[in-house]
Amino acid sequence: MLDTLSCLERFAGAARLHADLSVQNVALSSDPAYVSVRNRFSTTLFETVTCCPEGNFITSWGYRLGDSGNVKDAAARLAYLLAALPA
Repeated sequence: MLDTLSCLERFAGAARLHADLSVQNVALSSDPAYVSVRNRFSTTLFETVTCCPEGNFITSWGYRLGDSGNVKDAAARLAYLLAALPA
């Protein structure tokens, strides 16, 4: 069985590599567990990401960012959606 909490921790780490992104919250004990990320230069550009049991990273509005096999690309996709630049 996939460890979704570990996947979310890795996703948060990958999101932190983007200069314009700020990880606001890593809520691993909530149901569902999630990571909250925002564009550090905007108060309105933010997103909440969960990881489903199949290993897909999903935004709060249902967009699939990628899977646990390629966490860096999933975080890069979120950075693109939030208009952030890579570090």
